[in-house]
Amino acid sequence: MFKTNLGDADRVIRLALAAMIIGISVIFGHPAFALIALVPLVTAFAGTCPLYSVIGLHTNGPSHTH
Repeated sequence: MFKTNLGDADRVIRLALAAMIIGISVIFGHPAFALIALVPLVTAFAGTCPLYSVIGLHTNGPSHTH
């Protein structure tokens, strides 16, 4: 499937972003808005971002390709 392309800091940021989106959706009473939080939540736990794969970006350390 996809190779891991997210570093630890990126994963923590994505988890924090998901938590903020969920919190905002609860505060403002729009639970359906929390569905948007699934994207950063799933990518953080999976350790991979499909968009990063497409554009060749990675945040999990130095590249070993020359």
